[in-house]
Amino acid sequence: MGNRGMEDLIPLVNRLQDAFSSIGQACNLDLPQIAVVGGQSAGKSSVLENFVGRDFLPRGSGIVTRRPLVLQLISANAEWAEFLHCKGKKFTDFDEVRQEIEGETDRVTGANKGISPIPINLRVYSPHVLNLTLIDLPGITKVPVGDQPADIEQQIRDMIMQFISRESCLILAVTPANTDLANSDALKLAKDVDPQGLRTIGVITKLDLMDEGTDARDVLENKLLPLRRGYIGVVNRSQKDIDGKKDIKAALEAERKFFLSHPGYRHIADKMGTPRLQQVLNQQLTNHIRDTLPAFRSKLQAQLLALDKEAEEYRGYRPDDPSRKTKQLLQMVQQFSVDFEKRIEGSGDQVDTVELSGGAKINRIFHERFPFELVKMECDDKEMRREISYAIKNIHGIRTGLFTPDMAFEAIVKKQIVKLKEPSIKCVDMVIQELINTVRQCSNKLECFPRLREETERIVTSHIRDRESRAKDQVLLLIDLQLSYINTNHEDFIGFASAQQRSSQTNKSQSSAGNQVIRKGWLTINNISIIKGGAKEYWFVLTAESLSWFKDDEEKEKKYMLPLDNLKVRDVEKSFMSSKHIFSIFNTESRNVYKDNRTLELACDSQDDVDSWKSSLLRAGVYPEKTTTVESETTTTTDNFSMDPQLERKVETIRNLVDSYMAIVNKCIRDLIPKTIMHLMINN
Repeated sequence: MGNRGMEDLIPLVNRLQDAFSSIGQACNLDLPQIAVVGGQSAGKSSVLENFVGRDFLPRGSGIVTRRPLVLQLISANAEWAEFLHCKGKKFTDFDEVRQEIEGETDRVTGANKGISPIPINLRVYSPHVLNLTLIDLPGITKVPVGDQPADIEQQIRDMIMQFISRESCLILAVTPANTDLANSDALKLAKDVDPQGLRTIGVITKLDLMDEGTDARDVLENKLLPLRRGYIGVVNRSQKDIDGKKDIKAALEAERKFFLSHPGYRHIADKMGTPRLQQVLNQQLTNHIRDTLPAFRSKLQAQLLALDKEAEEYRGYRPDDPSRKTKQLLQMVQQFSVDFEKRIEGSGDQVDTVELSGGAKINRIFHERFPFELVKMECDDKEMRREISYAIKNIHGIRTGLFTPDMAFEAIVKKQIVKLKEPSIKCVDMVIQELINTVRQCSNKLECFPRLREETERIVTSHIRDRESRAKDQVLLLIDLQLSYINTNHEDFIGFASAQQRSSQTNKSQSSAGNQVIRKGWLTINNISIIKGGAKEYWFVLTAESLSWFKDDEEKEKKYMLPLDNLKVRDVEKSFMSSKHIFSIFNTESRNVYKDNRTLELACDSQDDVDSWKSSLLRAGVYPEKTTTVESETTTTTDNFSMDPQLERKVETIRNLVDSYMAIVNKCIRDLIPKTIMHLMINN
């Protein structure tokens, strides 16, 4: 292919890009292109206007380019412009081009400085241009203006990176000469993706604004920060020239005179200036297309073959063919099945980055919510001791027993095991709810066929409900199995002899747990008064011994450390005005928890976060508050109840035995219930 053919290839690539944009499909072909990168007021817009020879880009404060502008320059006999979004309309007045860019930008981003990655495609035909395609990207900014978000700098950086990280993209890094080159935003970004400088072209603007006696000669001669493709210097119009509508032709002539007359640049004047830059870019892009052509062509052919194969299926297509309808129906149902499986098993094509879904939520139910529900059912220590003492006395009757009766142990253990039924059934209910939610999410793809969607949901949901009853029966059977035989020969059971010794060992083991970190994360302290600064977000660190919070996640400035002794967790109702979900921590001995606050209210963004924190606190030994309907009655009974030392020793022994045996049962139930649910419901 000769050079003329290569010149024709740039417009061909442009048409290919337009074709993909107009049909709303992403272009999977990595098209060769040049992206223009630079800080705000670096002179990018002036360089592009000098290429065209017309004022056509918006000017003003803030980010001028708020959407990528794909500028396609095409050499032609006449001069006009057209946009892809209003194809067929020719713009001969370039003031109208500017207004259209502003209007189209505001339509997508809003009128107050917002940004968007959706490009505007502008094609300019002119006898004064060479065939060239450039993508003008938003200028790198540091400070948000208008309604821009606080992370505007990161958003712009991410958008620029989408374009310049592609190997097929040449980077036009625009840097003003009156700033230090080492601090150039454009060159820094280019270096991140092109460390060897193989596809970066440097452009130095504002050479006429440098301090007297200084020049950028070392940079332009490629000595200071070398790039494989070198640097080109340009002199743009000043803001005064732009406001005064100074002719671009006159500006280009002034630029030429500047380079010829300046002692530092006279010897390289032929390699400087806007016309030279346009010529170099045309040549570089042409060569770049030539280099990438073999891979580009093979990828294009592969896609063409795939499309031909797909088109072949529709050649003899008859819309009323019943076999087609049946096949389509089966494909949709099969896709529903695949989506459902992927959401539960993981490895979905579209990963949700906003919240947990499907299998991840079920996993959280198994390992956080269910253990938490089990502990919530545990009996209050005082109440259990009272029950044990009554059991011992009732077993002895009128006699004064010398030994601790094992029947008391068995009666209390069975009472505790029965309490496990409620959290186990609740676990099944939570998993069922999540499965039904997942079914609804997967059936969204069938919304074009409401009757099919309704019938699919009905069949799958009824099957889930059928499995639910079997799972619940099996769960209750597991609890009944535990009730049917109290195995005091279990290898983990401490036995009567070790029961007394156990309490002291437990205390020792708890104290030796060390300060192991259990959880870290952001929480808002909700109950700080407005006078003292109001609700604030802190970085919390939960260990086996304490709950600390810091100013930020670097954990350098500690705000407070709260020991976990005598702490409990209480649910707090979500207020009407608040979007946050709240729980509180309080001291069982009615002491202040934090400064002059009796409780510490902590707020999360979702109920899942609250449940997860409560589960972590549980692991650290901070239990939920017990709520009983006959609280006052229980309190008076407990307060008036007293035991003799001998009875106290028996109660302590039974208490330790119950703790030991219930730990075995809990461990077994925590393992078997998720397995039962998996086998009877999810895997099925």
